[in-house]
Amino acid sequence: MLSLQKLLGIAVVVAATAAAQPALTNIQDVLYRADGTRFSGTVYITYHSFQAGDTSNIATANLVLPIVNGTLRTRLVPTTTASGGAQYQITYNSRGVDQFTEVWAVPPTSMTLRVRDVRLSSSTVVGPAAVTTPIQIGDVIGLTNELDVRPMRGVGFAIGRAAVINSAGQIDGAAGSLSDCVRVDGSSGPCGGGSGGGGTSGLFSDGEVPVGTVNSSNTVFMLLHAPAPSGSLELFRNGLLMRNGTDYTLNTSTVTFFVASTPQSGDLLTSSYRYADANPLGALAGPQVICSGVGANTSAITSTQLATCTIPTGSLSTGDRLEVRFQFGHTGTSQGFTAEVRVGSTMVIIRPAGATESLLAGHSDFGLFSGGQSWDSQNWGVVTAAATGAGVAAEDASQSIIIQFRGQMAAASADTIGVRNFTVVRYAAQANP
Repeated sequence: MLSLQKLLGIAVVVAATAAAQPALTNIQDVLYRADGTRFSGTVYITYHSFQAGDTSNIATANLVLPIVNGTLRTRLVPTTTASGGAQYQITYNSRGVDQFTEVWAVPPTSMTLRVRDVRLSSSTVVGPAAVTTPIQIGDVIGLTNELDVRPMRGVGFAIGRAAVINSAGQIDGAAGSLSDCVRVDGSSGPCGGGSGGGGTSGLFSDGEVPVGTVNSSNTVFMLLHAPAPSGSLELFRNGLLMRNGTDYTLNTSTVTFFVASTPQSGDLLTSSYRYADANPLGALAGPQVICSGVGANTSAITSTQLATCTIPTGSLSTGDRLEVRFQFGHTGTSQGFTAEVRVGSTMVIIRPAGATESLLAGHSDFGLFSGGQSWDSQNWGVVTAAATGAGVAAEDASQSIIIQFRGQMAAASADTIGVRNFTVVRYAAQANP
């Protein structure tokens, strides 16, 4: 018989072993198929090594559980309080085929949980975040140089616009109307072949009857226009397509038939082709309204912005001209006011008016030449005499330019000064056709 001392030693060892075992969470459920029958098969539970919440070390392994008549029963170490990345990968297998997989996150609890209590979306990581080391740009060989040569976004960048490269090498959105064409230099204008988006444009002639006598001997016929390109000409004789070089020759707008193909009396000739617009004014760039609207009102006695118009980056080029028109309205008669118009940082109009003035109107032209801009302005009121001004500016036309309409009252009162209407129009540079 064992001595009392040995029995006590064995009891201590058993107690210590039991105390070292990590706590487990019971999971029990009944699984069904979509047709309502109970699921039968095997569940494979795989996991990587992790440290449990009680500092127990769980080694990488896998468990295989049979599911008979839908009954699933297992006990697992909790993962929600474990080291980063701890989770269980669950694979359901039936009749030798993997049916589906899912991820379990098991919390510590004395209650019996169901599958829905521990199921997570696939690839979800639970528990404390894994320890990671940030990778610096300099840690990747060549990345700094690649980022340095990568084009940057310009101030005129816009979603849904054609991309152009501005003078600073940045990516901007092309300015202009949605129907405009973008040129190689990034400027835009009405589509066409000439400078400024103008010049000649392609037109069509369909079902045209060539001019000439159809008498079995005449071989020369004239078209109303010269086909451009010449290969666009489709010439029909009684509905049969004639071939250039086989049945006829084309010289500008003159068609000469070969003897063997000479139109006979009673034959019908028709033609279709493209040609250039002979009207040099037909596709010239027209004025573009960039902004038009109303502004705010103010009673402030300091210069206050009442309305703005932004000229997008890349919208202006040498030879263009901006026309700025405005109307300032004054309510009340107790105090005078001052109206201002600025193109970028250039003050083109600053005009004080008396307390009895109810309206101040005017316009300013801002023209671009090589190396700078010139401007002139006029303004007048109901009782305020007309005044004029002119000057030069040095705005950076390659970047966006903000036109500001500002105003202020001469002294504190209930009177207000506001922008009732303003319009900014761009006249594109246009070569003389």
